[in-house]
Amino acid sequence: MAKNKTDKPKLNFEDKEYVIDDMSEESKRILAHIDDIQKKLNTNLFVKEQLEVGKEQFINMLRDSLKEK
Repeated sequence: MAKNKTDKPKLNFEDKEYVIDDMSEESKRILAHIDDIQKKLNTNLFVKEQLEVGKEQFINMLRDSLKEK
């Protein structure tokens, strides 16, 4: 049984709906770049949070080590 266009993945962009399979190769490539950038932004936000917590812990450790003198 063949799938019709309503079964295919779609992109909603600026109040319009696009069937991804019907997009040009250039548009698909651009969309892949956007998806990849968003994943990297999400990952970097997660890493940023980890680094901020780590930095705060090192500040606390420095504070404690200076009190020991």
